[in-house]
Amino acid sequence: MITKFFKYIRDKERRIQDRQYALVSAIGLVTLLIVFIMGLFVGESKEDLLILGGFFVVFGIIAFFSFRYKKVPAGIVISVFLIVFILLPITFFTGGGVYGGSPCWFILCMLLISMMMNGAVKWFFLVCNALVAAGCYALSYLKPELVTRHTYDMVYADSFLSVLIIGGMITLMVEFVIRAYKDESLRSEEREKKIEELNEAQNRFFSNMSHEIRTPINTIIGLNEMNLRENLSEEVNENAVNIQSASRMLLHLINDILDMSKIESGQMKLTVNSYNTGDMLSDIVGMLWMRAKDKGLDFRVDLADDLPSVLMGDEVRIKQILINVLNNAIKYTNEGSVTLSIQAKRRENEDALIIYTVSDTGIGIKKENLPYLFNAFKRVDEEKNKYIEGTGLGLSIVKQLVDLMGGTITVNSIYTKGSSFIIEIPQHIVDDSHLRDTNLEERRRNISAYEYHQSFEAPSAEILIVDDTVENLLVAEKLLRDTKVKIDTATGGKEALKKTLEKKYQVIFMDHLMPKMDGVECLHRIREQVGGLNKDSKIIALTASAGSDIAAMFAKEGFDGYLEKPITGDRLENELRKNLPRDMIVLTGSGEEILEESMLWIRDLEKKEMVMITTESVADLPASLARKNGILILPHMVETEDGLFRDGKEIEQNGLLAYMKDEKAKVKTKAPDVEEHENFFAYALNRANNVVHISISSKVAHSGYYFAKEAAKAFDNVTVVDSGHLSSGQGLMALTAYKMAQEGAGPEEIAKALNSVKKRVNTGFIVDGLEYLSRAGQVSSRIAGITRAFMIRPVLALKKGRIGVGKVYFGSRERAWKRYINSTLRNPSEIDNSLLFVTYVGLSHSDIEKIKTMIEGRMKFDEICFQKASPAIAVNCGPGTFGLLFVRKE
Repeated sequence: MITKFFKYIRDKERRIQDRQYALVSAIGLVTLLIVFIMGLFVGESKEDLLILGGFFVVFGIIAFFSFRYKKVPAGIVISVFLIVFILLPITFFTGGGVYGGSPCWFILCMLLISMMMNGAVKWFFLVCNALVAAGCYALSYLKPELVTRHTYDMVYADSFLSVLIIGGMITLMVEFVIRAYKDESLRSEEREKKIEELNEAQNRFFSNMSHEIRTPINTIIGLNEMNLRENLSEEVNENAVNIQSASRMLLHLINDILDMSKIESGQMKLTVNSYNTGDMLSDIVGMLWMRAKDKGLDFRVDLADDLPSVLMGDEVRIKQILINVLNNAIKYTNEGSVTLSIQAKRRENEDALIIYTVSDTGIGIKKENLPYLFNAFKRVDEEKNKYIEGTGLGLSIVKQLVDLMGGTITVNSIYTKGSSFIIEIPQHIVDDSHLRDTNLEERRRNISAYEYHQSFEAPSAEILIVDDTVENLLVAEKLLRDTKVKIDTATGGKEALKKTLEKKYQVIFMDHLMPKMDGVECLHRIREQVGGLNKDSKIIALTASAGSDIAAMFAKEGFDGYLEKPITGDRLENELRKNLPRDMIVLTGSGEEILEESMLWIRDLEKKEMVMITTESVADLPASLARKNGILILPHMVETEDGLFRDGKEIEQNGLLAYMKDEKAKVKTKAPDVEEHENFFAYALNRANNVVHISISSKVAHSGYYFAKEAAKAFDNVTVVDSGHLSSGQGLMALTAYKMAQEGAGPEEIAKALNSVKKRVNTGFIVDGLEYLSRAGQVSSRIAGITRAFMIRPVLALKKGRIGVGKVYFGSRERAWKRYINSTLRNPSEIDNSLLFVTYVGLSHSDIEKIKTMIEGRMKFDEICFQKASPAIAVNCGPGTFGLLFVRKE
């Protein structure tokens, strides 16, 4: 029995709390037994001894059944309940109260609860224990007769025994916990070590797999390129192009798997170098255009006119990001187009934020799936996409690579209509000559009419190619055949060392991973070879290992360069030409041999705005001002018995007022719904990278704010701002936002500033009466009748986003107008005098002139803009209405 007990508490597979309970149960039972025996010697009362004996039996039974039937958590709860609510109170009153050992047992109980329980149950019993202790103390203080008094000797004996027993229990429990956590720490270290070993094994596996797969693909691509060079029939050339594209996509997939492993293990590093923007785009689109073409998709590349021709960044990773996103766009688009747009936002110190936008007309993404878009191995909308190929790794890798580069990626999508991915990556400008100035037109050529011309000839040059795979040697020889270079080959390091003793080579191409002697070791031996003829020869590594950190490794080891397999003819020729002595080279061509058909799609890009401001027709902005500032307007709807009309486009103010002269005519206003907002935002994002939408106050009737907020959930780049105003007050907010956007402010900065600006915007109207508000159901007909009977002219003002009656004026129209203007403009020094909107409904030309004269007599403005209110605003105001709308100074 004792052996089983010790085996149980040492069992590291069991919960620490279970093992603690076993230890505490054993100690507690032994303690109860000792106290019971000691009680016999010190003369404890029979009642105390009976209680102790009873609890010994009860706790023994609870412990037995808890372990027998594996109900330890329940056993802990029952035991603690009995101790807190029964054992401790009874022993407190029968054991001398505060003049015994009972206070110490309350402390021990708190320790037991803390160590053996978790969560809400633990805190419940801790509070109960404290309350029971407080109750016992209070009751013993108020009714001392309830406490069984101990003799002077018994007080000391009881207290001393309690200290010894409780001290011993605490010592054993703490020691047990320390040992348990030490064991757990050792096990955790062992687990971490095993995980590291597994990660290393996994990385070795992926690296080896990459190497093993790249080797045969190198042969396929190399020999396929030879077919292209032969310029056979059009059908053969087309097949060869398809093989080339498919092989490169397979390599891309292999790189994704390898990179996911590196990212998870924290080994992913960036290699930053200068690269040619045009060359990178040629590679990307050349790899994907055939897939788009096969699906009947229009594939476009839109380049900003000022895109730098040479940038500093990790070209390999940027290319990988764009290929992944473009590949996804093609995969999930069945008709329409896929477009890659690139812009540059210049910063200080020759830095730029390069903005890549991939847009498609595909199936789109549901709003509820957007949060999971960048999860590894997670494919959204599985049911609809179950027949579409893919690993589910691509976008997860994209997100992590973009984060690694200090960039951002955002998504805008409308389900069933398409998606846009916007990737922003900071890079350094190396050559600011614009890409379009580098004569891209000369680079356009149809790949199906591919003709090979060697870029140089070097008949006197001698090179050595070292590779343990015969097929790779064959490919390299064939690719360099037309350069007339003399080529020797070796199938391993030993053979290579023999040849380097016998002959001088200008360039040696060395495979990295070879059996017996790898390329690194062979390099060092050639450099140190006694009597060797190639100590100063250029040695270029050939590697089937992928990754940005590989370049740094080769440079550190002393290689003069490296080529990543699969090797293409142009890369091999360019590397050789770069490393051969110039006097051996005779140039014969341009060196640009595989010129992608994709460049045919490069077209002028209508430059996208970084931030576009949008608002609604109820903002009452003059159309000319909106067009001039590039502010897009979303019309509200006006519903009459004759149908539904777009505010300001299909119905105008005068026609609406004429219609409403019939008191039976019913007119309602309606905000655009979620779908209409989504379509509007999607259109705006075709012209800008970000949208800030200034909405009518959320607290007025028929507001479109909540529809806009819901629609914005489909886009990462749409920010909706509650203007807290309507009419030209809302328009002033839009103009403020536009000015900030032109100064380079981002969406968050604009939204934050507008929350401050809206407190300073004055939006109010003086109306002839409340009849129109009554017909719109916003005030009662009785109140409208009273205002008409007493010639009351109310001022409707917005306060904290809500519209209400501010002041009222009595008397004639002109008298009320003058008092309204004088009151509103009573503190000219506090008003920004750059622009005043006078937004009106149903005023004549003479009325407008009178109002203008009154305003100018009170205060001078740089510009006063008289603007007809939109029909959606006019519905609620009626003729004879105008308002002064302006911004107060800070």
